[in-house]
Amino acid sequence: MKTFDYSRADSPEAAVQGGAVGNTRFIAGGTNLLDLMKLQIETPERIVDISRLDLNEVEEGEDGGLRIGAMVPNADLAANPLVTARYPVLSRALLAGASGQLRNKASTGGNFLQRTRCYYFYDTAVPCNKREPGSGCPAKDGFNRIHAILGTSDDCIASHPSDMAVAMRALDAVLVTLKPDGDRRRISIHDLYRLPGDTPQIETVLEAGELITHVELPPPPVGKQSYRKVRDRASYAFALVSVAAIVAVDDGRITNASLAFGGIGPMPWREDAVEKALIGQVPGDAAFNAAADILLADAKGFGSNDFKIPLARRTLIAVLRELTGDAA
Repeated sequence: MKTFDYSRADSPEAAVQGGAVGNTRFIAGGTNLLDLMKLQIETPERIVDISRLDLNEVEEGEDGGLRIGAMVPNADLAANPLVTARYPVLSRALLAGASGQLRNKASTGGNFLQRTRCYYFYDTAVPCNKREPGSGCPAKDGFNRIHAILGTSDDCIASHPSDMAVAMRALDAVLVTLKPDGDRRRISIHDLYRLPGDTPQIETVLEAGELITHVELPPPPVGKQSYRKVRDRASYAFALVSVAAIVAVDDGRITNASLAFGGIGPMPWREDAVEKALIGQVPGDAAFNAAADILLADAKGFGSNDFKIPLARRTLIAVLRELTGDAA
């Protein structure tokens, strides 16, 4: 690990002022950043510790939604009574991630910003466009079992690793941030992430020194909720395919559907067309397969990850059967 300067912020305002200087990173739980620093993939000149900021509350809004502080540990958020009662898809997604020890440390804000677990990104002996722009993407022709099948580019096929962010996208979360100039902005999770294109090293729309302070959830959605994660082992493994779903059925037809996917894209993946195709349909494999056809119309495997295409279909259909009570 390379040497760096360290400071501890006593307020969000102080944090963003420090974060705007040079090559600086914020550290909260540090469950991803410290690993990257040890491997010299991240080499910040300065670390601003935000772990003691007063951003660790989960508050109920007047509209029935939630306002979640960015420093709330994943474990605490998963166990919060308001979350388990109203947003079980979020609780289940959090509990599916990492290990108990890591969930105790990892922060809500940091979870959105964890970086890909692509083997080549973590191996500094090989090229990686995300790590060194313009150097190449060996994953395309290499071992790419965990990589994306949607939203990829010639420069990067890495997948996003978060479970929490998949559920947050299904729930239409909004991130509240503070910028070094004192401005605050509200960023829909639908606008937070960027596709890799020819700049895979730029992963979000956050500006230098911009700090996530809160996450806002709208009132609980109508319908049953589920999070299903398919992985290589029962715990402490990243998703090959995951689905966060909220589905409502009334009078024998689907009246609401919100679906987000993990493991298959460079960001938590969601497509309006998939949900629109389900609205008004009678639950059953015909409707479910039609939705999967739309989701996977542009899916592309790269050899080792070809299996994700049929796996995504089967996982989506299984979740839709579960939530609609259809066992066809």
